[in-house]
Amino acid sequence: MLNWLSKRLFSNQKSQVRGVLRHRGLRLRYDAAVTTEDNRRHWANADGLSANAANSPEVRRVLRNRSRYEVANNSYARGIVLTLAHDVIGTGPRLQLLTSDGEANRRIEQAFMQWARAIDLPQKLRTMRVSRATDGESFAVLTSNPRLTTDIQLDLRLVEADQVATPDLNQLTGDSVDGIVFDAYGNPVEYHILQGHPGEGTAGILRGYDRIPASSVVHWFRCDRPGQARGIPDIMPALPLFAQLRRFTLAVLSAAETAADFAGILYTDAPANGEADAAEPFEPIELEKRALLTMPGGWKMSQMEAQQPSTTYAEFKHELLNEISRCLNMPYNIAAANSSGYNYASGRLDHQTYFKAIRVEQSHLESVVLDRILAAWFDEAALIPGLLPAGLGPIAQWSHQWFWDGHEHVDPAKEASAQATRLASHTTTLADEYARRGLDWETQLRQRAKELALMNELGLTAAESQPSTSTEDTDEGDEADEEVPANRS
Repeated sequence: MLNWLSKRLFSNQKSQVRGVLRHRGLRLRYDAAVTTEDNRRHWANADGLSANAANSPEVRRVLRNRSRYEVANNSYARGIVLTLAHDVIGTGPRLQLLTSDGEANRRIEQAFMQWARAIDLPQKLRTMRVSRATDGESFAVLTSNPRLTTDIQLDLRLVEADQVATPDLNQLTGDSVDGIVFDAYGNPVEYHILQGHPGEGTAGILRGYDRIPASSVVHWFRCDRPGQARGIPDIMPALPLFAQLRRFTLAVLSAAETAADFAGILYTDAPANGEADAAEPFEPIELEKRALLTMPGGWKMSQMEAQQPSTTYAEFKHELLNEISRCLNMPYNIAAANSSGYNYASGRLDHQTYFKAIRVEQSHLESVVLDRILAAWFDEAALIPGLLPAGLGPIAQWSHQWFWDGHEHVDPAKEASAQATRLASHTTTLADEYARRGLDWETQLRQRAKELALMNELGLTAAESQPSTSTEDTDEGDEADEEVPANRS
């Protein structure tokens, strides 16, 4: 009896627990995790693949080809990619050493800049940024070029992502991804670079590849997922939108051309078999210029009304470009090269996110690309007598920084006034203010000292003027800032 009662009580408790769990399951369920008839097709392509499995060689090949095709044929895509490369790289980075030997710093900086101009480093960096946008990644091999005019023969050879591949990948053992071999700690050990580009006619013949040590290869891409080894195009989310933009533009143009092909249409209000004269349906009538025509009896002529482009054409392109540029953290007016709907306040507000993204990219570029190049340059410079000073310790411990092109201010007068206020209140330094413009403060001050010395020698006086801070200018600026455009992005 007791045994039966205990089993019954235990059974009731289990049923109560199951009921509570079911009840809680209903309350804690995620709507996005529920598959219904309405969202089944939308989530049909969702998968649980790893980063490297999702970015398989075939997937990356298709994305690269489509990105290159769109950038080659779409004016907006080409302009967005080039603008991004120009804004991130600009005229190129400038090195500033921060060791205790100032004279040696200037001598080394000049030698590095001379070498950078010899190999056209800024242009190669811009090409790498374009490749990262269209191909998802960019590769550069540190090699030697005996034809350089500088003492340092180091050069940078760019390689397309298609060429970094392993034809016999299935035969490799260990941690390997297409084109890259990793050690047990996830560090790249070597890169496999095909001896011929797959897109060339000799691709089927040259299936061999060179094993390049990782210390001689620069690989720049954006890692979006843990464990990701290869990159995908930055403009990948916008590829369908670029296609829609081109299709819509062509559809509008075709509709306008079709309407323009018809000078007019004959119609009649008479009923069938009525009093109107007989006329052949769909029969074209040749019209003479500057002529007065007589219509058949009972017939009237009307011209085609131009309905294209529709009133929503410009708005649709605006919203589509805004969505396209969002994946690049680029505001609409930069992507479209059109600031007609912006005022001063909205322009600066939208640019803050864009400029912050550029600073992040430049910092990533410094650590992944520029510091690697500088270390290789130092290795060769150490072999040249007299170029590097002695007694400063290991080269790897030398402090340095990179300067980039500054961004022009929309209102120079306001910026000058704010700069003077920051310097007067000691909330900034000359180094920071010059760095905002991408300039070296020591170089600028030395140049200014030379100018002042020459002016004194020639008997000239420097007219010192402070930026205007009148209330009239401030009020006008505030009124302009308060305006909000109707098509604010």
